[in-house]
Amino acid sequence: QLIPLFVIIGSGGVGASLYLMRLAMFNPDVSWDKKNNPEPWNKMSPSDQYKFYSVNVDYSRLKKDRPDF
Repeated sequence: QLIPLFVIIGSGGVGASLYLMRLAMFNPDVSWDKKNNPEPWNKMSPSDQYKFYSVNVDYSRLKKDRPDF
């Protein structure tokens, strides 16, 4: 009777660890390479989707509203 509990807890742990790996690898706020790309958030265009889930935002239609540095 404990097998479903272990399966549910195990799948929750695996899902949480996969989400943390996704945040660590693809989030523009995290910089693993300080020498070649010290500020990766400056190279993000407005059409890049970096959120996991966006409700009513179509990122392909966004226009650039900030200057280049």
